[in-house]
Amino acid sequence: MNPVNTLNIAKRKERIDRGIKARCDDIYALLSLKEISYVIAPKLCLILFIFIFPLLKDVLGYYWERVFYITCLMAILAISWEFLSYVGLISLGQAFVFGTGAYISGIFNINFHIPVPFSILLASGFGALICTLILFPASKIKGIYFAMITLCIPMFFSKIIEATEIFGGTSGISGISPMGNYYVEMYFPVLVLIGAFFCLRRLMSTDFGLLIIGIKDNEFSLMSSGINIYKIKFFVIFLSSALGCFSGACMCHYYQFVGISAFSLDYSIIPLTCSILGGIDGFTGSLIGAFVICPLSEMLRGFGTLRIVIYSVLLIMFILLVPEGIFSYISRKYHQIERWKEI
Repeated sequence: MNPVNTLNIAKRKERIDRGIKARCDDIYALLSLKEISYVIAPKLCLILFIFIFPLLKDVLGYYWERVFYITCLMAILAISWEFLSYVGLISLGQAFVFGTGAYISGIFNINFHIPVPFSILLASGFGALICTLILFPASKIKGIYFAMITLCIPMFFSKIIEATEIFGGTSGISGISPMGNYYVEMYFPVLVLIGAFFCLRRLMSTDFGLLIIGIKDNEFSLMSSGINIYKIKFFVIFLSSALGCFSGACMCHYYQFVGISAFSLDYSIIPLTCSILGGIDGFTGSLIGAFVICPLSEMLRGFGTLRIVIYSVLLIMFILLVPEGIFSYISRKYHQIERWKEI
């Protein structure tokens, strides 16, 4: 008998991510298919879920298809809010960009008979320009002051529409054309959501992304280095507004109606809640937060007015028990998974 086989092989526990991460979270030394799958599996599962869900309409029905569509739009709105926060601008007025995109797309479609996809894209561009021109002058202030200004803007515009009866007044604009094709309607926001998610993550990992973060940390240091921070702020506000306007434009065509409810406070609070609950960490938290909050709100709808109480209690519990955010908590636990390794 071979004496080597009779020996007990010593083993020790080792975290799976040890040996995979070379120096930091973004630099990997991948040596095997198992290690590659460890890195990409969480992202791949999330993307596959988002892409496959619209194909299950016959199984899940119209109700959950509608919930999924709204969730994707709220995820885009939450990502736009988080992107704006990277320059230190905490907005309480995402309803402003949402409502602007909805109204402009509805007007383009009704008055100028522009096809729905082009109407949405044009509304995203023109709406972003309008929102940027209004929000940019306020970007010189930060914190609670900027938040209060953004909170008042959607209220101001909704009251203007109500008082002057423009854009249909309180009756709104009805008869807006739907997308027409189910798969185009569902995958249009899905592709924009996935594209915005990865493009913004990539942007924040570049030198330009470091400048964006630097504005929040210490904008005066950047200014003393000769960097024009206002050009960067203008770009961030414009891109954030474009995503928010896209979300509102898609919503108005989905419901074939737009009214002053598009400027509702809900569209300011939901993206903020999604980002905080999910965790402000590379936009993944905003994405996960949206896919938790929106379906949760719909599942509690059967409780009537009591659902607001249950919904609030659950949110408070999430924030108290997982203050770092759902994504940060899950990510930390995932990287703590251990395996036995021979010594």
